[in-house]
Amino acid sequence: MFGNLFEEEEDEGFVSTSATGRTAKGGEEPPPPRGRSNLCGIKNQGGTCYLNSLLQTLLFTPEFREELFNLGPEELGCLEDKDKPGAKVVRVIPLELQRLFARLLLVDQQSASTTDLTDSFGWNSTEGTNQHDVQELNRILFSALEHSLVGTSGSTLIQRLYHGTIVNSIVCKECGNVSQRKEDFLDLTVCVCGVSSLEEALWNMFVEEELFEGNNLYRCAQCSRLVTAAKSAKLKQLPPFMTVSLLRFSFDFAKCERYKETGRYAFPLTINLRPFCEQTDAEDSDFTYELFSVIIHKGGCYGGHYHVYIRDIDELGKWEPPEEDCKPKAQKKTKEEVKESSEQKLQEDDPLSIITAIIAQESSKSVLLDQLGQKLMNKTGSSWSKRFRKPYGPIGKFLQSHSDIFILVSNGTRVALKANPPSPATEASAPSEQTTNSEPSTASDGATSDLQPEQGSHWFDLNDSTVTSIRESDIEKQFQGKESAYMLFYRKTQLYRPSEALSNPQYKVPSHFIQMAQDENQRLQQYSEEFDATNNTVELHLHLAPLYKTVNGVLRPLSEEPSGSINLSFDRRKTIGDLRLTIYHMQELWEGDMALTVAKSLPAGLHLYNTLTDDSVSLYSAGIHTNTDLFVWNGKEVRGAAVQTGAEWEPVLLTVVRPFLSEGVEHEAQNGVKCETTDNCDSENGAAGLKREARGFAGGATLGEVREALGEPRESLLCQEHNGGKVGGQGAGEGGGASGWRVFPPDDMQRTLKELSLKDGDALLVLEPQSFDSSVFSRTGDVVTVTTPSDCRWLQVELRTQIKGGEEEQEEQRKKVKVPATGNTLLYEVKQRAIWELQLQEQPSGAQYCLRQVDCSGKLLPPVCEELNVRDAGVRLMTTLTLCPGNAPKESQLFLHFTVGSAPSAGMEMDIIVEKTFTVKECLRAMLDAVRLDGTSWHLRRLDWCEEVGEPLMDEDASLSELKISSGETLVVTEGLLPPKGFLKLSVWLYVDESGVEADFKHSENSSAEQSISVCGENMAELRNVGKVEISDDATLEDLKTQVLTLPTLQDVCVPVTSFLRVWQMEGGRLTRVLRGQQVTLRKLKLTNGADLCVQCLLKEEDLGPKQVLLKIKMGVPGERSYYPPEELVWDASHDSTPRSLRTSLAAHYGLSPDSLLLAKRQPEKHAWEEISNWVSLQKLQKR
Repeated sequence: MFGNLFEEEEDEGFVSTSATGRTAKGGEEPPPPRGRSNLCGIKNQGGTCYLNSLLQTLLFTPEFREELFNLGPEELGCLEDKDKPGAKVVRVIPLELQRLFARLLLVDQQSASTTDLTDSFGWNSTEGTNQHDVQELNRILFSALEHSLVGTSGSTLIQRLYHGTIVNSIVCKECGNVSQRKEDFLDLTVCVCGVSSLEEALWNMFVEEELFEGNNLYRCAQCSRLVTAAKSAKLKQLPPFMTVSLLRFSFDFAKCERYKETGRYAFPLTINLRPFCEQTDAEDSDFTYELFSVIIHKGGCYGGHYHVYIRDIDELGKWEPPEEDCKPKAQKKTKEEVKESSEQKLQEDDPLSIITAIIAQESSKSVLLDQLGQKLMNKTGSSWSKRFRKPYGPIGKFLQSHSDIFILVSNGTRVALKANPPSPATEASAPSEQTTNSEPSTASDGATSDLQPEQGSHWFDLNDSTVTSIRESDIEKQFQGKESAYMLFYRKTQLYRPSEALSNPQYKVPSHFIQMAQDENQRLQQYSEEFDATNNTVELHLHLAPLYKTVNGVLRPLSEEPSGSINLSFDRRKTIGDLRLTIYHMQELWEGDMALTVAKSLPAGLHLYNTLTDDSVSLYSAGIHTNTDLFVWNGKEVRGAAVQTGAEWEPVLLTVVRPFLSEGVEHEAQNGVKCETTDNCDSENGAAGLKREARGFAGGATLGEVREALGEPRESLLCQEHNGGKVGGQGAGEGGGASGWRVFPPDDMQRTLKELSLKDGDALLVLEPQSFDSSVFSRTGDVVTVTTPSDCRWLQVELRTQIKGGEEEQEEQRKKVKVPATGNTLLYEVKQRAIWELQLQEQPSGAQYCLRQVDCSGKLLPPVCEELNVRDAGVRLMTTLTLCPGNAPKESQLFLHFTVGSAPSAGMEMDIIVEKTFTVKECLRAMLDAVRLDGTSWHLRRLDWCEEVGEPLMDEDASLSELKISSGETLVVTEGLLPPKGFLKLSVWLYVDESGVEADFKHSENSSAEQSISVCGENMAELRNVGKVEISDDATLEDLKTQVLTLPTLQDVCVPVTSFLRVWQMEGGRLTRVLRGQQVTLRKLKLTNGADLCVQCLLKEEDLGPKQVLLKIKMGVPGERSYYPPEELVWDASHDSTPRSLRTSLAAHYGLSPDSLLLAKRQPEKHAWEEISNWVSLQKLQKR
């Protein structure tokens, strides 16, 4: 169960084999420092919460910790020598336990790793992800330690601290003979079922007598016969530490299943064991124990989570009132509170008193300059700029003007009170305080005075990496329920701690471990500084004003060379003033004022938004991030021209369209804008056409100003492309030979481009009055029609005869002819003209032809309806139609492909023309008649998007038009009756993760019949097809999971209950969504027949709610283009679904500050990451 925890080979000097396959420890992100509690947690390897709880209990047993540290290298050896041949015995387990304890005590990190310790146990890579029983681990670990310490001064360590003795007695009622038997114990196992408290369980064990009478008599050795007797047990020898294991898990023989006892089971904080002992004449202190650790189990009998409540006996941690106590209570204010609140209201208009109160309430006695504005807004309900900026100026100047009260510390990044400056220790702990993101209590002074830490040892909740303060009264909450006490640890009250051990984590720690911790702290600090500097460096693109010019109010570079911007790497924690000074040093020849304005490169050119004016604000607070464009200028003009800023002046790139005659027209580029001819027509013989050029204009410019900028007279018309309906009897479509444009009325000349909703790429037609003299342009009301030139009105018809031979012969047998046509020409006329010109009228009578279009891949499309004209059939002029043998469908008919039995392959499809009003049954009968098949056990199915056989057409009485079946679709005639309505046939796949619990899943030898899909982006996971299930759509998701587990291929997959299974819906071989709700029916989950599902085994129970989001997280490796192994996180978005909530959840998961995270979402279609904007900017947009 626990690997080879005992098996240390003596020949190798007690060196156990390390597990293979572990990842290297280099290149990881620096761990966060300790939190407010100043205690270190332990990382969970996937399922080692039970181990972490036990190790923390041993660490906070000072006598055990000190006895372990007393064992020096001369007795245990050195880890560096374990692989050296001929070296003396190296006892790996106690050495690794010493190193872990030293790190937990002295290294400044939020959590320590147990990988080295579990390697010394001989655990393989899967043992860290499998959860076991902590009571059994306690016995196994003690046994392994005793085995490792044989021959050292610590060989009796476990016996001295935890060993006790029970004496079992049987007294003969006839002769009074007493038979006794001693029993050793390291922990007491007490019953929970049917017992209400620990005292009652001990009373039943050591006070109540069991009588042997009736049919259950005892054979007395002295009487030599069966007699009545009484059996009892007493504690003979008490250990210094009493470990009590609660039998929470029981077996129901009626149901043949395990269950967990969740009823109330009380246990005291202090207990006197005198009534349960054999010898009772000693002092009370010899029998009195006090509770110092409670290991808690949350969950059921097949899995769950462990954490531990521990009393900090040596006062190593910093206890603070729990968060629940800091929340203001909903009760009436006392007279003193009312008086204090009224005094505070009198000072709300005094910024000096408000800022002083904010700094005084901080535990670090200082506040980050960047956060002072936010804290002031939380305090007063309004920002500094809105309330105090006008009378007092910027907040930075206000602090400088009161230098007798405020002082800048930490290199100018924090502000403190001059009368009460922060100590160096407090100042150093400020980052960890910031990481916790907790605000000071808003309760009144009278309320907060009750929350001050009490003197003496306190209780903490150590939950893997997280350590939080709790009150002693919180222990009572663990008496009952699914989250309840599982192991109790008591110590004798006579065990006193010396005063020098209090608040001294280095007490009795060997000097070489202290030096190791100091070196590691120094290395972590250096690495954190380097990482922090790298993480806070942003890449800025500086655009210098001398390299730009304004064209129509739009900033454009002087040249098209890509050197128009300068890249600058800068620390975002520095201020705008620092950035401005750096740019001054870079541009030595710069004269006059320098303004920095946030810019953005748009299709029309560079545009400016907000100017950074407050030099005291950091780049991060100003919203400056990587790849931000900054325009460096004097803040007024560029090359003598004023520049408009703001979103309302965003430039628009318009396509300006002008008429032209091809003769003598020169194509030239002006201002970097290319001109081109359009309309796909030959410009021979002076034919008219359109010339297009891209021009940028300011979004706030009026249409009249645009006309003036184009150099057009006032009588010129500006038109916008018209996309609706018929235009003067001519279609605006591509095949109609004409396009329509709407003329802007005179009133629109005074409206801006933004008001007219013109956007990038919109076309603007410019016409002079004489343009209507040409036959190309005609005006009807406010609509201008541009008619396609006459020499562009044709269709090409190609004849493909029977191919015999190679490609060269194929080219010779293709005949092409160009047929005159307009948008109103009937396709029947086009076909007849082509048949006449190709001289096909001499073919045998009865030969039929149809016209078919060809797609870009060369595939023939369905025949066009010859009753329609070119425009209505959607045929474009100047394209090619293929003349093929066969009939053309009428407007009321459909042209369908069909195949029998399976998905169609190349050349195996058959064609049929049916009426749109045909029912599915009639269509099926027509197809069966066409292939001369008989019988009633057939049905029709559609093809899905993968060109595979898809869903059956269930309603056989529905018409093809009602089912939205269109020409060109392929139907499959499938043998067999239709499946019953409401019955689903689902394909099931198994998610196999080679590094997870499914790694033991083995397939049978005939692997050639199996299918597998590699999961995209994951090297260690794949999807394997395990079969199909048939189930009613009225069944629940839990029923589906149960039926899936009955598949023969999944017999080797061990799943305790269905909640340990996650079911995915698949599309195109990819996992798309998780099916939620154990009792939700498959119909409500919108599962359809033939859907693909994937089941994934989990390490713990899961029941996702509708507002819980399953996220797959990848943390980038700093400085590298790679990621740490992906993790899963369930984000509860029921209360807050904003990016801020997501950022906070991820920060809490990784133990980082929310400000240090940059989030992005993977876009698989684009093969790129899309950055999720800062929640602050999103909030501003929502307010707007």
